[in-house]
This record gives sequence, structure tokens and C-alpha cells, in this order.
Amino acid sequence: MCGGGGWDPGEATDDTQMAVLVAESLLAHGGLDLPDVFRRFRRWAAAGPKDIGLQTEAVLTGGDPWDTAAAEHFRVNQRAAGNGALMRAAPSAVYFARHGRAATLDAARRLSALTHGDPAAGEGTAVLHELVRVALAGADPLAAVPGALAALRPEHRARYAVVLAPDWHPDLATEFNGAVWPCLGSAVWALRTTASYEAAVRAAVDLGGDTDTVAAVTGTLAGAVYGIGAVPERWSGALRVPLPGFGGRVLRAPELADLGRRLTVPSAPPR
Repeated sequence: MCGGGGWDPGEATDDTQMAVLVAESLLAHGGLDLPDVFRRFRRWAAAGPKDIGLQTEAVLTGGDPWDTAAAEHFRVNQRAAGNGALMRAAPSAVYFARHGRAATLDAARRLSALTHGDPAAGEGTAVLHELVRVALAGADPLAAVPGALAALRPEHRARYAVVLAPDWHPDLATEFNGAVWPCLGSAVWALRTTASYEAAVRAAVDLGGDTDTVAAVTGTLAGAVYGIGAVPERWSGALRVPLPGFGGRVLRAPELADLGRRLTVPSAPPR
């Protein structure tokens, strides 16, 4: 929030930009329209955003159709378990929470697969969706971790169980936190070891590494637990979200809060 490294104070990175695009697509179509989400992502990527993940950029600029681009990238590279799907998950987690566990897990996996061909990325996004669903229902997301793990595809449970265990610490990570496993584990650790929104986000940032994404995922969880009133005004007041490729639009906190409210309005069952 202080700026630096080429960023203005309060300037959002690709995490929030892509999250806004997901939110606006969900609201425009009354549910999940994957071709539309991909078109929005591709338009944004083509406009040269200041920050974009290497894997996400490769998928969005490669020219392949929306329903094969990520899978083809994974087939060729065999590495696609970055945290780029996790970072943008807040809007879909909120939107699908009211439709129950099955719908929110399905949406998480399908949205992740637009840019991340490795199913591991989708499983991590599914865990985040489920924990947000539990938190928005007024329950403890940390107590829901075992249930979320049980809902994962069997071949992914053990690896996520390690990073989501109560005794796990980010120092124990075996990969850079740009990977989906330590990123999600670090966010859950930050929530577990603090007692406020601000403290959780600060703990995430202080871990270093891919700080904007670890903090974005932490903020998703902490926001669901503590609510918008817990976000410090000195942070939200400075916030600005430029949207490259969309006519020079810049969203600020009131517009983002309105998006959040609209995502919670009941709609028809998800498509």
C-alpha cells in the first residue's frame, strides 16, 4: 500500500484485475460463461498489463481456443500448478457459495482450467471456494479444512493435507509460494495464526516471495471471516484497480464494494 517497485500506492496488480473480470462476467451472464471469461482475460492480456503470470500469459496469448488453450499448454510444458487461478477466486467463491458445496467446487475447477491445465491448480481453488463458502455461512473455515480435503480428488489430497495441517509453517514449503500448494497453505496459516483481517494480510505479505498473490488469497479468506468493515480505511481509500484493455477504466473501493454486494444477490441456479 506504500507503493514502490514500479507500483503506485494502492495500485492493484493482476490478481485483482482478473478477479474483477470474473466478477463482471458472472454478473453480466447470471452465472458461469467460460468463453466470455476467457475473452475478457484475453482482451486484458493483449493490452499489456503491468503484471501477468508467465503461465497465464502463455495460455492467453497463444491463440488456442478457450476450451483447449490451458490443456495444450500443460501437455507441452507439464508445469501448470501456479497460483494464478487461486488469486482471482474471490468473486466466484462468493457468487457460488449460496448454491452449495457441489456447485462451488465445480465452478472453482472449471474456472481454474481456463488458464491452468494441471488439475492440482483446480483442486487448490476448490479448497479456497469451499472455505469461503463455510465462512460466509458463519462457520469456522479452519474447522472445515478436513471436510474440504475429503472433497478433493483422491490423488491430490495428501499433498494439500501437508500444507493445510495445523502444524505446517510456510518455512516448511518445498516450492516457491508462486506454486498453488504453498500459496494456499500460507494463506490458511496466516488466517490461523492471527486474529484480524489486517494482521492476517500483514503476516502474508511479510512472508515475502509472491506477496501480492499470497496476500490476495489471504484477503479472500480473511475477508469472508471478518467482513468488509475489517478492511482498514487507509488501505481501501488508496485502492485503485486499472483495467487494461477496457477503455481506461479504473475502479476504486466503492465500485469494488458494489461488485461484492451484487455477487451475493440470489440468481438462477448456476449454468
